[in-house]
Amino acid sequence: MDIQDLAQSIHGKLIGNDDFFSIDGFTGKFTFLNDSHTGDIVIRHWIDAGGVEIAFNKNIACLITQTPKDGAIEMAERLNFPLIVTDKIELANAYALSHTIDKYSPNSTNIVITGTNGKSTTSHLIYHILNNAGYHVLTNTDSESEFNTLIDPMVSKLISDEAIENGDLDYLVIEVSEVQGWLGNLMKNHAALMSEAINPKVGVITNIAMDHIGLVNSIDEVFDEISAVPKAIGDGVCVLNHDDDLVMKLNAENPFYTSMSPIDEKNAVYYDGDDIIYEGDAILTNDELPFKSHHFIQNILSAIGATVSLGLDIDIITDGVKSYMPLNRRFAKLHEEPLIFDDFAHNPDGIRATISETKKLLGQSQTLYVVCAIRGSRGVEINQLNVEAIVESMDDNIELVLSSSCDVVNDLNFVEDEEKEVFFNTLKNNGVEFIHFDNLEECLRDTYKKADKKDIILLIGAQGMDPAESLLKDII
Repeated sequence: MDIQDLAQSIHGKLIGNDDFFSIDGFTGKFTFLNDSHTGDIVIRHWIDAGGVEIAFNKNIACLITQTPKDGAIEMAERLNFPLIVTDKIELANAYALSHTIDKYSPNSTNIVITGTNGKSTTSHLIYHILNNAGYHVLTNTDSESEFNTLIDPMVSKLISDEAIENGDLDYLVIEVSEVQGWLGNLMKNHAALMSEAINPKVGVITNIAMDHIGLVNSIDEVFDEISAVPKAIGDGVCVLNHDDDLVMKLNAENPFYTSMSPIDEKNAVYYDGDDIIYEGDAILTNDELPFKSHHFIQNILSAIGATVSLGLDIDIITDGVKSYMPLNRRFAKLHEEPLIFDDFAHNPDGIRATISETKKLLGQSQTLYVVCAIRGSRGVEINQLNVEAIVESMDDNIELVLSSSCDVVNDLNFVEDEEKEVFFNTLKNNGVEFIHFDNLEECLRDTYKKADKKDIILLIGAQGMDPAESLLKDII
C-alpha cells in the first residue's frame, strides 16, 4: 500500500512525513494506539500532541484521525511523522475493514446483519450454527454489543489477530449498526459503507424501527440509512423480514424472506405457530426451539434464512439451532422462585416485545415486576419513546420500578434530570404508578424482597441494567 493512495482513498490530508514512518513500511494491521506495534496503522477519532509523540516512539506506520487537537498537527510536522486527517473517520474504518479482509481473510464467506432489533441474537445464532458445524468462524457480536459499531478499528483488529493466531477463516459474521454517529453527528450511510467493505455473500435485515434518537429523528431517516444496504450487498442474498412493511419496501436484487406466519414465496422460511417450515417441510418443532418468544423466533428464522442461503444442509442448520445457548441479557433466566428474566430491551420495539412475551407467562394472582433502567445521557426523545412503550404495555397485574443506576454507571451513561422527568411526567399523566430508585442495588434488593415466589421479575434496559446479574447474586 502507498500512503498517498491511502490518504486519497479516505479523503484525507497527509501531514508530516510523506511516507510510512517505520523502516519496513506498513504491516497490514489496523489497530488502537495502546495495542500498536512497529509498522501498524492506528485509527483514532481524535489525537493530541501527546498521542502523536507516543505513535512516533512506538514507530508505527502512520496515524489517521478526524480531529487533531492540542498541537497534534504541529507535533506531527516537528517530528516529521505521517498524520492523515480525514473529515469522515468512517471512511478510514471501512477502508481498514476491507483491506484487513483482503489480506487476512481473503477466502472467507462473509455475512452482514443489520436492522434495529435482533441483530446480536441473529448474528450469534449464525455464528453458532457455523461453529457447531466445525467451521472456523469469527463474529464481532458480544453480549454487551461493544464491537458492532464499526466506528473504530476493533473488528479489523479482531480479524487480523484471529487469522494470525488460528489460521484461515471460513466465515465472517459481522453485525453492523443500522444507524451510527459520533458526538451527536450522523455518519450517513454507515451501514451501507461497512456492508460494502465486508463484501458479503449474504446480508440480513431484521427490521426497521426507531432507536438512535438525535442521530435520526424520524422513521424515514432510519429507512434512508438502511435502504442503501441491499445495493451494497449487490448480487448476494438479502434475508428480509416479510412481516416488516418498511423492510418490504427495500429494493433487494436477490431476496430471501422470513415470516412469523405462512407466506407464499419461493425463497422463504416461516413459522406456522407450531413448526418452522422450509420448502413445505417442518424442519423444527416448537419443542425443539431454544426459546419460544415471538421476537426470538424471528431471529431464528433470520439465522436459518442466512445459513440456507450459504448452502448449508438443513440437518446441520437445525442441529445448530437446537443446541444454541442465548447471549447474556437476551431474555436470560436468572432465578427460579421468583422467576427473574433479564433482557437488553432498550428501545420502544424491544420493550414492547419483551414485556408482551413475559406477560404470557403470568398466571392468575401473579404479579409482574417490570424493573426498568432509564437510559442515561441518551436524551429526552428516546426516553420519551421508551416510557410511552411501557405505558402501552401496562396491565393491572404489573408493578413498575425504575432505576437511575447511579451506583453502577459511568459519566457517559449518567441519567440526567430531564431524562428522569420525562419518565415521571409521562407515567403520571397516564395514571401509571411507579417506584423510582437512584441506585440499582437498592432497586433490585427492594423488588426481590417484595416479590412473592410465584411472581415474575423482568429486568430491562441498557447500560444501567448491565450489572444486575452480579448484584442479584449477592442479594439472593
